[in-house]
Amino acid sequence: MANRILASTLPRAYSRVASPLRTRTVLRYSSNASQHPPTDPRPLTAKELDFLEAALRVNQAGELGANLIYAGQYAVFKSDAKLKTLIRHMWDQEVHHLKTFDQLIAKHRVRPTAMRPLWNVAGYVVGVGTALLGPKAAMACTEAVETEIGGHYNNQLRVLLDMCKDCPELLERGEIKELVDTIRQFRDDELEHLDTAVEHDAKGAEGYEVLHNIIRGGCRAAIYVSERV
Repeated sequence: MANRILASTLPRAYSRVASPLRTRTVLRYSSNASQHPPTDPRPLTAKELDFLEAALRVNQAGELGANLIYAGQYAVFKSDAKLKTLIRHMWDQEVHHLKTFDQLIAKHRVRPTAMRPLWNVAGYVVGVGTALLGPKAAMACTEAVETEIGGHYNNQLRVLLDMCKDCPELLERGEIKELVDTIRQFRDDELEHLDTAVEHDAKGAEGYEVLHNIIRGGCRAAIYVSERV
């Protein structure tokens, strides 16, 4: 489902090797960047660049997992007219999210998580497995996943806004502004999915507390690993 990432190494502007280009502002990392004078308010620090790299990597992984969960649920409920439409709507939004982060990962030559093959399997298994337990269990899965993803995006927004405190112009133009706007929109989509799951009796699922806590714990573990590996 995801675009193939052809570049396996980072360009000099986004490598671990010290480079003047790593102090360029706002995710502009092409190898010929020095040919164009910087137009952004201030350079980003190495720590900020590391955060952005990890953010793109984990966001792509998270959206991949969400896509596969909905794909698994859709495979089970595709003959149910009501649930089919509901899940397809949420899935379509996740497809857009994943496509966006695929493009950002490719554009900035960020290494995708090495755990991607595992997430490919795990996401689909979780989707199919919860759907086989019934509609309420599927909604409980959605509620748990979207709670974690929504909170994760909020945490990223807090870091990004804090990054811009000393230079508000970063939020007025350039790729930091675009990233903040993108994460805000995707966060709102995820929270919409959470509300939809609650409205469809997610909390009425048998063994709700156990299922909810297991899935949230798995999401937190996947976020932690995907940021780093």
